[in-house]
Amino acid sequence: KSCRKTYTPDTETRRSGRGPARQVNKRTDKLTNKRQCVMLSAGKLRPALCLARRQWCVSAGGFHSSSRRLHDPNEVDLFDFRYTTPFVKNLFVGNFIREQVFPFPQMKQQDYDQLQQMVDPVERFFRDDVDSRQIDIDAKIPKETLQGLKDLGLFGQQVPLEYGGLGLSNTEYARLGEITAIDGGIAVTLAAHQSIGLKGILIAGNDEQKAKYLPKLSTGEHVAAFCLTEPTSGSDAASIQTRGTLSEDGKHFLLNGGKIWISNGGIADVFTVFAKTEVVDSKSGEVKDKVTAFIVERNFGGITNGKPEDKLGIRGSNTCTVHFEDTPVPVENVLGDVGGGFKVAMNILNSGRFSMGSAGAGILKLLIAQTAEHATTRTQFGRKLMDFPLIQEKFAEMAMRAYAMESMAYLTAGIMDRWPGGDPDCSVEAAMVKVFSSEAVWTSVSEALQVLGGLGYMKEYPYERYLRDARILMIFEGTNEILRLFIALSGMKFSGDILREKLKQLKRGNIGTILQAVRQRWGNGFGMGPSLGFISEDRFIGDGFKAHPSLTPAAKLLEQNVNALGLATESVLSRHGKGIMEEQLVLQRMADIAINVYAMTAVVSRASKAVTQGLPNYDHEVLLATTFCMKAYNNNMQLFDELGNENTDAAVERIGTEILKAGGYIAAHPLDRTHDFDNIDVVPPRR
Repeated sequence: KSCRKTYTPDTETRRSGRGPARQVNKRTDKLTNKRQCVMLSAGKLRPALCLARRQWCVSAGGFHSSSRRLHDPNEVDLFDFRYTTPFVKNLFVGNFIREQVFPFPQMKQQDYDQLQQMVDPVERFFRDDVDSRQIDIDAKIPKETLQGLKDLGLFGQQVPLEYGGLGLSNTEYARLGEITAIDGGIAVTLAAHQSIGLKGILIAGNDEQKAKYLPKLSTGEHVAAFCLTEPTSGSDAASIQTRGTLSEDGKHFLLNGGKIWISNGGIADVFTVFAKTEVVDSKSGEVKDKVTAFIVERNFGGITNGKPEDKLGIRGSNTCTVHFEDTPVPVENVLGDVGGGFKVAMNILNSGRFSMGSAGAGILKLLIAQTAEHATTRTQFGRKLMDFPLIQEKFAEMAMRAYAMESMAYLTAGIMDRWPGGDPDCSVEAAMVKVFSSEAVWTSVSEALQVLGGLGYMKEYPYERYLRDARILMIFEGTNEILRLFIALSGMKFSGDILREKLKQLKRGNIGTILQAVRQRWGNGFGMGPSLGFISEDRFIGDGFKAHPSLTPAAKLLEQNVNALGLATESVLSRHGKGIMEEQLVLQRMADIAINVYAMTAVVSRASKAVTQGLPNYDHEVLLATTFCMKAYNNNMQLFDELGNENTDAAVERIGTEILKAGGYIAAHPLDRTHDFDNIDVVPPRR
């Protein structure tokens, strides 16, 4: 633990034999050279993990490591438009920015080796020292387990080294998330602390706030919580009622209100709290209520919390209500601008959702191994379960979902890590990963339980616990219904802005815009859409921004779907105009199509990398990716058909409305009768 004190800002400029001068931390540099002397045993891993970090991390801007690039910066201008425009939003226009997703993001060997030095002890800790079954029964994580997590540095994974954290990139954070997700209660405790609890300080805090709070938060000495949800506001974050009133002397805000379902609410020392405050509109001069974010310490006083909630799953995590009564918060603890809290909240939530993909894949890969052991040893009807096609199908589906979700997660993490300026526009990608992964985990855990049959239903096996833990994934960090609307509307707004500009150009008679519109609609194949440039027709990869030739069938399906999505977006906007905001069933289809397209992109890119580098079982990856793309393509074509032709939307809305107005199921019971038909002759119909 004494090593932790050495990580204070203390830099010097050092010039190597080649290249420009670089900033290095002298103390870190000295300790790194002595790494072999401090590889400590389990229980004292925190210093060793610190020493395994790269020397230059201390000078990296914030928690976005500038070294995480898809391509050599000497070969590619990362400030080119292709690298700074949002990938998924462009799909809604029919644009495929291939340079962002091909080749698949990859770590340098040195970075990978150093990451593995962190992975091994964390895996060993969760294997040997975490009793998930007992945590679930007790509904509490033991103190010694929490201390072990702190010693491993897991409370400060993305906190920069200068503040005592591990300074992990998004890719590295996702990798450790695969392991911590094995226990749902621990995963939620860590995520509530750093993915949302302290994340606001990282992305919106000033230097003084970071220096004051991050060192103790990074070590776990202080625990953080995120306080947004209230009894009257769930997904509608703007409708919160908690108020922050400026004191007469102008030095404090007095917080009053209550928050519900706050993870870490009973154990947190520092809270990121959102409350309504009065703000004078700069244009009209009117006083309006706007949301403001605050950093609130429990020591400020006036903070109480309820008893821990008795939950269905993730039982080891602490979840409770938190109440504020005249809690004085210094004005210097405003996070961001007064009245700018809603943006802070959305940025916090948007930045962390991508990790659910790697976490979900970690759970599924473990379950696949456990379930395969049963399927290969269990005999029924004189045959092993593994020999039945229906069982084989379940394993294939689980593997494809796991492959897709981790491909989406690491592709998104790679894009975020190499985004110039460290402020990536990846909120839609992250939301897609969350929606796809949460539903894939829920379905796959249920299927794994089904393979075991009655055994899976017993508490002595982990399946029922995983099933209970998985259910929350579709609810928290934004319900999947809300995120689907967010995905579709974000993409369609981006498309609408571009289409509006093109319309202006068309009205002016701009021949270039006219030809571009014609080509985008009909392309070179008269109806098949234009070539998007990422399909390899032979064994030569060319510029490297393409799918491997072995993935050509899958890549062609992807290309067709991208072109069709662009045309469908234009058609839907033309048909509904501003009314699209109310067409939620249409938006749901658009979101599902886009999610499938992004998943197809991720698996094709990843499988191409596997083949190109000759990774073990690369032919299996090609099979996984190709099969997944075929299934996703067929699903999308059905959705496209429902967008363009007759569907059941009106009937579905009517049925739902009638049931809700009546307050329940209104069809008559099948045994109900209104007349005595016993004595009435019924003439059978003629054949």
